[in-house]
Amino acid sequence: MKISELSRRSGVSIPTIKYYLRDGLLPQGQATAANQADYSEEHLRRLRLIRTLIGVRRLSVSAVKEILSAITEEGDLHQIFGIVIEARPAKLQDKQKQEEAAAQREESPGVTDAHKLISKMGWDVSPSTAALYALGDVLDALNDLDSDIDWQSLLPYARLADRISELDVEKMHGTSGLLELAERAVLVSVLLEPALLALRKLAQEDKSARLFSDSPDEKEAD
Repeated sequence: MKISELSRRSGVSIPTIKYYLRDGLLPQGQATAANQADYSEEHLRRLRLIRTLIGVRRLSVSAVKEILSAITEEGDLHQIFGIVIEARPAKLQDKQKQEEAAAQREESPGVTDAHKLISKMGWDVSPSTAALYALGDVLDALNDLDSDIDWQSLLPYARLADRISELDVEKMHGTSGLLELAERAVLVSVLLEPALLALRKLAQEDKSARLFSDSPDEKEAD
């Protein structure tokens, strides 16, 4: 396909595509003339992935370049998924730094409790994964507010999350090719996240209406 069709199908402007080509995010097409080239479905898939990582994940161009390079070099679905969900950095050097920083970090009570929850669930996760410390920060905040919600209170939510993650990973099967795997990882971990949050809010509104609502309109309807 020509660059005009690539732009139309990807939703990315021609000047932006040319910028990605110059910067090495997108490989050069097959030259057909001095200033013309043909692009493949692989270019389209990669371009869509770049657009999502920059537009939805809000990553910088340099960060996306590192991720795409790591995906090409890794060839490992678990590592690709980890890069996309930020469980591990794209660069091996950065991964080592992350692990060293985690090892030197003094654990807060919240992080200690997060470890307890992870152990209770039997989850196999990296001790330096960002989500562990994010959960720890939430648990610390709950404790500071003298909340009665602790790590044990979160276990029912963890079980629901566990089931959701099974559905996520199931959607990774049946794919072939590194870019397709990365694209699917972005789909289930990034694009579906707002949908899951929206579904939760819709369900909360429904349950609240059933349990607590006592509006005049509803009384008239009864």
